[in-house]
Amino acid sequence: MALGGDELGAMRDELVRARAKGVRSVQLNGERVEYKTDAEMASAIADLEARIRRASATAPGVVRFRTSKGF
Repeated sequence: MALGGDELGAMRDELVRARAKGVRSVQLNGERVEYKTDAEMASAIADLEARIRRASATAPGVVRFRTSKGF
């Protein structure tokens, strides 16, 4: 099940708020997640940001190929 960009954004925002408060455990989607270090939490935030970028990227409409024999 793929999550939409809005859901991923909400999860990221919740993690950023928790990190700013110095809290290491967060309740996301009815599941409690506890991070051992700040670096682990930062890695989770970076992963969510990458997923948001991929979810919001649009696929190219047309792909054109140009070939030649090199003459």
